[in-house]
Amino acid sequence: MSDRELIFIIDDDEKLSGLLKDYLERFGFSVLSASHPIDGLNQINQLAPSLVILDIMLPEIDGFEVLKRIRKQSDLPVIMLTARGDFTDRVVGLEIGADDYMPKPFEPRELVARIQSVLRRSNQNTTKNILEFGQLTINFSSHEVQIGDLPLELTSTEYELLALFVHNQGKVLTRDEILDQVRGIEWESFNRSVDVLVSRLRQKLNDDPKHPKYLKTVWGSGYLFLAPQKEQA
Repeated sequence: MSDRELIFIIDDDEKLSGLLKDYLERFGFSVLSASHPIDGLNQINQLAPSLVILDIMLPEIDGFEVLKRIRKQSDLPVIMLTARGDFTDRVVGLEIGADDYMPKPFEPRELVARIQSVLRRSNQNTTKNILEFGQLTINFSSHEVQIGDLPLELTSTEYELLALFVHNQGKVLTRDEILDQVRGIEWESFNRSVDVLVSRLRQKLNDDPKHPKYLKTVWGSGYLFLAPQKEQA
């Protein structure tokens, strides 16, 4: 195997998988595929790819179940690919751990851009497995978050937002930057979606917006993650 990043496709449309293989290899990726989900899961365990492209409509078990099984074992980046255009399907896929979501038909160059974006975020998140900010502890390997000794139950989107903030500690993030970086949810029709998501995260962090320890609103600009990182022992 070459040292190029390996993309693994699980899709029963073998013609599409072949076309994607040819296209992605032009951008420097190695590409392998499986048409059956069980075969795909077995090969993922053996090959440890950099990213999985996963169709939802699969024989025997669907892509949601495949994703759940992947998430029981690893944080391997997954982009879901499907002919379904229903918004609920997109949300469900992201909530159970997909890193992005693309409906068919799609523009192959956009898929390449999304792969590159997901891989960049994944590489950022794995530079250090555990970060501490005061009482806040984030384990990027297990996606576990704690305040003191108490675990926080975050949705995948809330966790993604928190990870974005801590990796940009001390930098004001605009709403547009947050929209661009947090998962693949199509936010355009929700003008206040970022504010609502930040508010939900604040509540779970027990962070007073008037006297914030973690998330400060910078009026007219965006949001700033305040808490300094603890020095590693």
